[in-house]
Amino acid sequence: GVHSGSSSGIVPDTFRIARQIVSRLENEMTGEVVPEWLYVDIPEKVKENISKAADLLGKEGLVDCFPFLDGVKPVEADSLAELALNMLWRPQLAVTGASGLPDAAAAGNVLRPSTTLALSLRLPPTLPSEAAKDKLKALLEDNPPYGAKITFDCGKSGTGWSAPPTAPWLEQAAELASQRFYGKSAMYLGEGGTIPFMAMLGDMFPEAQFLITGVLGPKSNAHGPNEFLHIDYSEKLTCCLISVLSSHCETKVELKK
Repeated sequence: GVHSGSSSGIVPDTFRIARQIVSRLENEMTGEVVPEWLYVDIPEKVKENISKAADLLGKEGLVDCFPFLDGVKPVEADSLAELALNMLWRPQLAVTGASGLPDAAAAGNVLRPSTTLALSLRLPPTLPSEAAKDKLKALLEDNPPYGAKITFDCGKSGTGWSAPPTAPWLEQAAELASQRFYGKSAMYLGEGGTIPFMAMLGDMFPEAQFLITGVLGPKSNAHGPNEFLHIDYSEKLTCCLISVLSSHCETKVELKK
């Protein structure tokens, strides 16, 4: 690095360059991902299911479940359904790590020689990750500001997965189970499309039906240091799974008759 007193205004700060590069990918004012090729057409049935689920979950289940500080607001959207679609079917970017930056308490008046950012880009579930990876490299590396050296190294990547249309027997079985144990209709949200083995199973068994569920939402927290489950909800969900399996068995018996 070089002393900022004798170099700033002449030598471009590497963080500023990194910021400009990231802006090619994300609108920092809105959080929207910029390249159109990172979006897919969202099936109308999916929109309908997500809208119903979002209305049921309400602000408590989609927004207030996160530990916002007082006065902090979520991403702006026209409706809760749009927030859910952001999370589930639209590309989203997060900067999850950085290097080349000293600890704030130890930082001096120095222009650093490099800045490295770790980017987590969530893709829509039906967008092939390999094609996106090649375009992403060109987007970030081509025509760098000030002629700087930009290197994009893609770490782990994976293509998401979207479940096939729900068969009538499964839709009926899920509705029966939900009414029996929760006293409410079954809802379909679509979270978890990047679970790695789901795409693999979908390719291996293209005619199969999938029931993928888990305990999330209010009073539950997954994949965190304070992970916990809502016990009563979990017990009822287990009963629902047993009920669906039972209905499937009964359906097969009826077909054989």
